[in-house]
Amino acid sequence: MYAVIFRAEINELDSSYSKMAKEVRNLALTEYGCSEFVVVTEGKYEIGISYWQDESSIQLWKENSRHLVAQEQGASKWYKNYRVQVVEIIREYSKTT
Repeated sequence: MYAVIFRAEINELDSSYSKMAKEVRNLALTEYGCSEFVVVTEGKYEIGISYWQDESSIQLWKENSRHLVAQEQGASKWYKNYRVQVVEIIREYSKTT
C-alpha cells in the first residue's frame, strides 16, 4: 500500500478551488483506485493524504488531464508553495471501538 502526502501553504482558495478539489478527489476515488482521501486545512496550511494499492495508479491519476489543470492552478494561484511525497506503507497499527 502507498500514500500520497500533499502539504501546502495556502495563497488564496476561491470557489473554483472547491469545485476542482472535489472533482480531482472524486476522480482518484472512482477512476484510479484510491481507497481513502482526507484533506485538512488549518489556518494557512493544507494537508491531504490519499491511499493507493500501487504506484502505477498514482501516476495515472497524476497524469489525468483535469488533475494537470488543477496542478497548474495550484502552482500559479492557490498555493504559495507545496510538497508532494509518495511513500510506501511498511506497517500499520490501529485501534477501533
